[in-house]
Amino acid sequence: MNSVVIEQPGKLVIQKRELPLPAVGEVRVRVKYAGICGSDVHIYHGHNPFAKYPRVIGHEFFGEIDAVGAGVDAGRIGERVAVDPVVSCGHCYPCSVGRPNVCTELSVIGVHRDGGFSDYACAPAKNAYVIPEAIPDPLASMVEPFTIAANITAFLQPTPRDVALVYGAGPMGLTAVQVLKGVYGVSQVIVADRIAERLEMALESGADRVIDNTSLSLQDELEKLGIRPTLIVDAACHPAILQEAVKLASPAARIGLLGFSGDASSVTQQSITSKEISIFTSRLNSHRFPQVIEWMVQGKIDVSKLITHYMDAADVEAALTLFEKDQRHCCKVILKF
Repeated sequence: MNSVVIEQPGKLVIQKRELPLPAVGEVRVRVKYAGICGSDVHIYHGHNPFAKYPRVIGHEFFGEIDAVGAGVDAGRIGERVAVDPVVSCGHCYPCSVGRPNVCTELSVIGVHRDGGFSDYACAPAKNAYVIPEAIPDPLASMVEPFTIAANITAFLQPTPRDVALVYGAGPMGLTAVQVLKGVYGVSQVIVADRIAERLEMALESGADRVIDNTSLSLQDELEKLGIRPTLIVDAACHPAILQEAVKLASPAARIGLLGFSGDASSVTQQSITSKEISIFTSRLNSHRFPQVIEWMVQGKIDVSKLITHYMDAADVEAALTLFEKDQRHCCKVILKF
């Protein structure tokens, strides 16, 4: 089989490998489609502190089960499945309170262990979620990206009364927009970004208003509109955003952070406690696949709005470059295997 391998930072090869055998409790998936994420690019460049090399990347993937390991019902062969990349121990404190995404022994498929940019990939059977026929194959790998929005909004508990501000109109920001509008019915969703084409994508995904803050002051623009956001999602992940978000937020607001920057954010206790602002962080997802699959079937989210390119897996290097460099015209790239 062919596998996309990052042998070391900056060195990508398509490598011939032996067909993997599923271990006890695992299934083997014949991969059909896999999405490119920013973390794949970070691993490629050596900027992901969690990745081990050499590594088969890819954590957003869909396919069909073609083999099972010991302890797995053979009746699962032939199932169409999307794979949750979060592999947890099931018994540590985070796992015991429903937070497997921060398991003390966390392993992420495509980061800590080989992922889905391969003709075949193995995963725990419990991580392979059946995809209903209502969801076509080319869209099924999009379940995982929307679990990120599902996870942060589960903490934020949006309501129709909220006025939401989303920083960033990249893939993560756009999933948040769709979930806020389509699932929770938030009354007004505002998106701030510095790329006009991405802001247009935000409108297409349901944003009520967009602000290009390339040269404008976001604070001034919101003040002109008489808006103090009650809910803020940072999907741009710049360390300076938290301080601004706290300043812009309404008293009693909730702020959700999706960032992974190692740089310090400057914020005072007084600025948070004086408004009694709640700050939530979110990493990956905690068993959100069934929820997102249901949203897709019910039509509450439209994952196709984020997909701008389908490319053959053989062209993965060009696809990664396109995803990284052309943010004006590229949002989600889906690889075909």
